Amino acid sequence: MKPNKATPRRRKLVLLSAVVLSAFATVGLTAFLVNIFERKQEAHTPYYPVVELDDNTTDPAVWGRNFPLQYDSYKRTSEQQKTRYGGSEAVRRSPTQVDPRTVVSQDKLKEDPRLVKMWAGYPFATDFREERGHAYMLEDQKYTKRVLDFKQPGTCLNCHASTYVLMKNLGDGDLFKGFDKMNQMTYHDASALAEHPVACIDCHDPKTMKLRITRPAFMEGIKAYKASIGVKDFDVNRDATAQEMRSYVCGQCHVEYYFKGAEKRLTFPWQNGLKVDDALAYYDKVGHSDFVHKESGAKVLKAQHPEFEMYNQGVHAKAGVSCADCHMPYKREGAAKVSDHQLRSPLLNINRSCQTCHRASEEELKGRVEEIQGRYVHSRDVAFNALVELIDDIAAAQKNGTPEANLNAAREFQRKAQFFIDYVEAENSSGFHAPGETLRVLNDATNYIRQGQLALRGVMPPQLPGTR
Repeated sequence: MKPNKATPRRRKLVLLSAVVLSAFATVGLTAFLVNIFERKQEAHTPYYPVVELDDNTTDPAVWGRNFPLQYDSYKRTSEQQKTRYGGSEAVRRSPTQVDPRTVVSQDKLKEDPRLVKMWAGYPFATDFREERGHAYMLEDQKYTKRVLDFKQPGTCLNCHASTYVLMKNLGDGDLFKGFDKMNQMTYHDASALAEHPVACIDCHDPKTMKLRITRPAFMEGIKAYKASIGVKDFDVNRDATAQEMRSYVCGQCHVEYYFKGAEKRLTFPWQNGLKVDDALAYYDKVGHSDFVHKESGAKVLKAQHPEFEMYNQGVHAKAGVSCADCHMPYKREGAAKVSDHQLRSPLLNINRSCQTCHRASEEELKGRVEEIQGRYVHSRDVAFNALVELIDDIAAAQKNGTPEANLNAAREFQRKAQFFIDYVEAENSSGFHAPGETLRVLNDATNYIRQGQLALRGVMPPQLPGTR
């Protein structure tokens, strides 16, 4: 048999191929290990300080030099996106000397004239638009007719501007003294001192980046609530857990409140608890009303935006899920774990907001939410239509000589029903935060309306728990 002359050549090629493959593998493995090392370093060093931040750095753009990923998503709060039952759409307008805005959100008074009826005699009946993102919170407040056409206190600024440093400066370093001074200023004078909407410094310690509470009204409100459930001397910045703080920083503004006394001091009605009934009981005790209804003469209340309170009645809060878990979910940027600061509806970010816990498709999860919200809208409309009828009934009864005792009873039931309906309508989840509690509140409102109509017809209902 003749020797195979190609064998030595083949062996050389095999050996050369093995060397080359080995080299490639070595290079690849080295690159992989270097990448792992770099990512570990990134994880150990979550940010690189480009500028030094202190307790007076109000401009979020300066913070953004150290935290570009968070700042990029924070800027995206300027995006207007609708969901089926919420969110805002961009509406073009011609700017004026009084109002320079070229884009606003949709007019909710035109969408639902029942709101005008409910707020007759109050500034909200003149101008009320869908809420836009945090980027617009100061701008939209400055140019609403509720501020331009009516005298408002500096208290309004608490939830619409970066006021932490402003209050410290007004109080010569004392946050609470500055808080009191700002509340007593006119809105025009106070807003002239505000440069930014709510920003980084309002929720973060500039040295440690830990979450913190900077609003005195929340510090006092949560202390009062904790006392109502047996927790004495609660200091939120000392005693709250890290997970609690991921809801508490939101609760500084997304709450029900009122302006107390001649000082217009921002106050949360939490002394009895966090339910709408607790707030009403508090207002009844202190004798507070926001305005006298123009058509019925009832002393009524204007609910604000009690997302924090309603969230606390829902299953997510009971399970320890925070506001930030859903509205500011974590995302991966390289090895960094970054909280999304776009602050938007979870329905616009189902993958990270919902599917972290819920093992269902995006379509199914969206359908579940919209079913809950659809039921809320139906129940709200039933109660709201009944409220409009009660207001009309009282207005007609005033002209027909109905006894004052009957009118007063009907007005009292209007006060209760209107606050309950306004409470869940002002709460911006369209019933999702606490579906069962929301429907319970609407059922009670409808029952109050029924009793008010009976009172006008001479059937004085028995005094019920919670009525004055």
